[in-house]
Amino acid sequence: MKGGRLKRFNSMKNTHLQHPEDSILTGDLSVLDWFLSNGKVSAKIDGAPAIVWGTNPATGKFFVGTKSVFNKKLIKINETHSDIDRNHSGNVADILHHCFDHLPDFDGIIQGDFIGFGDDDTFCPNTITYVFDEVIHQNIIIAPHTVYVAEHDLRDAIAYPLTLCPESTEDCLFVKADCWQIDEDFDEIVAFARQMSTLCEFVTPKQSQQIQQQLNSVIRAGLVIDELTQDALAFANQIDVNVLRLWSLVKSIKDDMLFLMRNNGPEAYINGKQCQGEGYVKSNEFGMFKLVNREVFSYANFNSGLMAQRGVA
Repeated sequence: MKGGRLKRFNSMKNTHLQHPEDSILTGDLSVLDWFLSNGKVSAKIDGAPAIVWGTNPATGKFFVGTKSVFNKKLIKINETHSDIDRNHSGNVADILHHCFDHLPDFDGIIQGDFIGFGDDDTFCPNTITYVFDEVIHQNIIIAPHTVYVAEHDLRDAIAYPLTLCPESTEDCLFVKADCWQIDEDFDEIVAFARQMSTLCEFVTPKQSQQIQQQLNSVIRAGLVIDELTQDALAFANQIDVNVLRLWSLVKSIKDDMLFLMRNNGPEAYINGKQCQGEGYVKSNEFGMFKLVNREVFSYANFNSGLMAQRGVA
C-alpha cells in the first residue's frame, strides 16, 4: 500500500458513504461527472461488525477493533486480549478475540466486514445471506474494502478504496469479488440532469440532512417516492419541488448503473430471494459513492433490527 500506489484523488475522510442522489440536494453537481468517468468499482459486502486491524501508528503494535478505533475521544484500540475484554463485550468481543488470533499482521491499517466463522458454506452476518461454492475451512472470513493512512494516530486517518486484497491464509479467508460494468452510454441522460439542475433552487446542508431523513422514512415504510410524495415533501420543507425531481432523476441514473454492474462473489439472498448483494462502491476523481438498491437492500436493512433503530441505510 506504499510507494505511491495509493492515488490521492481517491482519498476521503473517514465518513459515511453517500448515495449519489443525496449529494445533489445542495447543488453539488460533481456526481454528474462521476457517472461519466471510469474508476475503481468494488462490491459492498453486508458483513457485521466492521473490523479494523493493522499497525497502530501511535505505538507500532498490531491491533484489532471496530470503527470505534476512529473515535475522537473514547478510542477503543485493542493491542491485547485484555484490551478487548475491557473495551467490548458479548458477540463483538468474541469476534475480536478470534480476529486478534487469526488475522495476519499488516504494515498499515485495513477495514473489512466480518462474514463469519468457518466450517460452513452459508453465512448471514447481517441482512444478506451469502452462499459460497464450497465449505470454508478457515477460522474467520473477512471482506476487506478500505485502507487507511495515518501519520500519528487514527483520529485523522484518511481512507482509500482497497485495490489490492491481502492474501488469504490458513486461518483467515479474505473475500473480495472482481467487479465490472456492462458498457452503457449515460451522456444523454446526464446532460438532461445537468440542464434540469439550472431550474433548481437548492437547499442548505441542514435542510438536506432533514430531507434525507424524511426520504429514508418513506423508504422504510415501503412507499414509492413518486410525484405526489415529492410534492408533499417540498411543501412540508418549503423547498423547490424541482430539487426532489432532480433527486429522483439522479436516483434513476444510479439504478440504471447498478443494474449494469456484475461481480463474481458468493451468491447473495435477502429473505430467501436471490439478489445482486448489497451493492457497489465506485470511486474516481469526482468522488466515492455507493450504488445500492434502496427499495430492496435499504428497505430490508432499515427493518432488520439495529439499522431500524439507527434510521440510516
